[in-house]
Amino acid sequence: MADVIATINGWAWGPVMLVLLLGTGLYLSLGLRFMTIRRIPAALRLLLQGRHGKGGGDISPFSALMTSLSATIGTGNIAGVATAVALGGPGALFWMWMTALVGMGTKYAEAVCAVHFREQDEQGNYSGGPMYYIRNGLHRRWHWLGYAFALFGGLAGFGLANTVQSNSVSQVLQGAFSIPPLATGLLLMVLVGAVILGGIKRIARVASWLVPIMAFAYVLMGLVVILANHAAVPGAIVTIVEAAFTGSAAAGGFAGASVWAALRFGVARGIFSNEAGLGSAPIAHAAARTDQPVQQGMIAMLGTFIDTLVVCTITGLVIVIMDVIPTGTTGASLTSMAFAQAFPGGEYVVTLGLCLFAFTTMIGWSFYGERCVVFLFGARAILPFRLAWVLAIPVGTVVELNLIWLIADTLNAFMALPNLIALILLGPLVFRLTREYWTNPFIGH
Repeated sequence: MADVIATINGWAWGPVMLVLLLGTGLYLSLGLRFMTIRRIPAALRLLLQGRHGKGGGDISPFSALMTSLSATIGTGNIAGVATAVALGGPGALFWMWMTALVGMGTKYAEAVCAVHFREQDEQGNYSGGPMYYIRNGLHRRWHWLGYAFALFGGLAGFGLANTVQSNSVSQVLQGAFSIPPLATGLLLMVLVGAVILGGIKRIARVASWLVPIMAFAYVLMGLVVILANHAAVPGAIVTIVEAAFTGSAAAGGFAGASVWAALRFGVARGIFSNEAGLGSAPIAHAAARTDQPVQQGMIAMLGTFIDTLVVCTITGLVIVIMDVIPTGTTGASLTSMAFAQAFPGGEYVVTLGLCLFAFTTMIGWSFYGERCVVFLFGARAILPFRLAWVLAIPVGTVVELNLIWLIADTLNAFMALPNLIALILLGPLVFRLTREYWTNPFIGH
């Protein structure tokens, strides 16, 4: 069974999917005339003004971004970047950057469609995301894609965003402090349960407080390492860019991987980290208090910018500068080794970061799965879903997860397909809404 799923997974995340993900982002970015890059300063201003928001919705635009970031800033930023660089060479980081630049167009379009086509459930909560913009924006013949997305989204979270996360935390804490895995699982179950049983408003409150602190602290520690080794930074950047096109590193004695490996692992891990194209983040942005889809789209695109171009870049630069790639270590251990070499106790920064990032991923993704279940079964399914989510957490710490990881990773790819098809078909609508926003002085300012 594992071999069959591994084969399906290899196809699902193969060249066709990577081309589709990058191609959709490039199509949307071109159609928007790269507004997503040109308007970053305007988006930052909107974010600072949008701490409260006005219009329909359950949470502020700022809280919507923090909720989506709580789900995306996760183990991918620590372990995922390290895996990409270990398997694809330093050039993988360059392709992560390129993925993020076009991914900002994807994330923008997702949020515009999510706010434009959102609904309220029978309890008055706002629901949106790919399943709703497929049902409300496309012809009836495409509606089955919305149900497929909701099914895959409701199931996928139990793997990569729940059991895999709790397993990662338990392994790290057992290695660092000899804490039994089950004890970690039970504590996480209590903490996550206390947050998600309060619904999106409590999730948003915790995310709005915790995400900025943990991201800022991790970035600050990374900047300390980079500034302390500032003389090595230009060489590291040259190494990253050269390795992206030559397949070999200029320094460090690493006989680098092929250009294809750098491209493949850079794109795949970049998408895994920022989730642009998966269709998960727009579910959070649909709950924002706003009547202007374009404004929320601009705030949403900052998620990809912060996640990959800031947080992942910090991780990647520290690994390249500290020259730990030749050790052959991979995953979170490689990042931990880099920080440990940089300053005493550096490995504990990675341990704490991994724990916090995993915790926020669990609370953020619980909302995504919940909205998928609401789409399929209505609001009556909310409480059973939340209880199932909480009870699955300790299970992840005591079972072998290779098969669960494979299944969930494959379901993630199956989530992306309906979403990308919808974005391509709804692209002209996104372009029109964007033009109207920037040409109408009463809307655009």
